[in-house]
Amino acid sequence: MGTGVKTRKLNRDSGARRALFRDLVTALFTHDKIHTTLPKAKETKKIADKLVSLAQDNTLHARRQAGRLIADRTALKRLFDTVAPRYEKGRGGYTRVVKDAQRRGDATPMAFVELVQK
Repeated sequence: MGTGVKTRKLNRDSGARRALFRDLVTALFTHDKIHTTLPKAKETKKIADKLVSLAQDNTLHARRQAGRLIADRTALKRLFDTVAPRYEKGRGGYTRVVKDAQRRGDATPMAFVELVQK
């Protein structure tokens, strides 16, 4: 990546990329663990960590900001009510990326993104 490039484009335009990460983050907070490709997992980790930090604030403004990115109301409620209190003394590192075997069809590196149990 070049200097100053902060995110991977993943061969998508900005709207499709935003929708992809919205779905991945929503699934992560719903199921605590998702299986995806390694580049998507690394970008999802960045977004999820920021959302957990935001949810620790537990204000109406923080809830509305997180609601812009999390599509499902039950996932949003779960983030604020169960996930964020779990990490109230933490200072980052709320998620982890665990590499998995390559995908059989096209040998793409796969990974799990999971919430760390503290």
